[in-house]
Amino acid sequence: MDVHLRELRYFVAVADELNVTRAAERLFVSQPALSKQLRVLERQVGFRLFERVHSGVALTRQGAKLLPIARDLLERWGAGVEVARAAVPKGTLVIGMQTAVGRGLQQAALRRFRAKMPGWEVSLRLVGWDDPSGGLSDGTSDVAFIWLPVPPGLHTYVLATESRGVAMPDGHPLAELAEVPFEALRDEPFIALPASAGPLRDYWLGRDARDDDPIVGVTANTPEEVFEAVTSGLGVVLVAEGNATLYNRPGMIYRPVTGLPPGELAIAWREGDVSPQVVAFIDALRRVTTKV
Repeated sequence: MDVHLRELRYFVAVADELNVTRAAERLFVSQPALSKQLRVLERQVGFRLFERVHSGVALTRQGAKLLPIARDLLERWGAGVEVARAAVPKGTLVIGMQTAVGRGLQQAALRRFRAKMPGWEVSLRLVGWDDPSGGLSDGTSDVAFIWLPVPPGLHTYVLATESRGVAMPDGHPLAELAEVPFEALRDEPFIALPASAGPLRDYWLGRDARDDDPIVGVTANTPEEVFEAVTSGLGVVLVAEGNATLYNRPGMIYRPVTGLPPGELAIAWREGDVSPQVVAFIDALRRVTTKV
């Protein structure tokens, strides 16, 4: 005997109202459809559930015995669904970051992620420049916002492509220019990322646009160290256009640089990682960036 929950709901509604018309209105179905489903249920159980009376219908003796059982089944099913909904996977998605993300990306993606993965927490982790993978290589991050190029073994999805400019002390002679040719920076001391940053260090020294060795004034491991060194007059640093406003500091000025290819901000994750939380966050970012 395959009785559907819908038929039990119809039965209980008619038993509550003792009137097929009012029960149909309550259920938002037509009266003929409701009457048909009741006849189907009666055929399945093998006895009459209602009998007609002057005011509408009345429960038969068998119907009265079945009613509390039907109510219990519906209540238990509803409670079971709620228990199942509460059993969603829970955990923490760790997002590695080497710089502030900004650009409206992070907040919008997190809103989508939380809607898709209820119960999951998010931990934002600042990673030093000495780890160009943003914490992915040693497993301390699940995903990471990083600038290309990245170490091998990572998948990336580019979120923003931006021109590179230069941050310098506001009293620097080149600050008088609206745009700074990269050639004019060749003899300037640069604030460099640590050697462990690998290709990323070379990229932010502008090695892709020069054939000589840059002058390194100081090495810095974090954005705060970088910009502290700039305002202290220890050198200049190449900066993505979108980061110029994020890291605005007294005593420091930003100018666009000509003669350099743009930088690419990406979200990265380990090759082969198809865990639901990682997939959900990458999908959220894809949806956000298609609207940017």
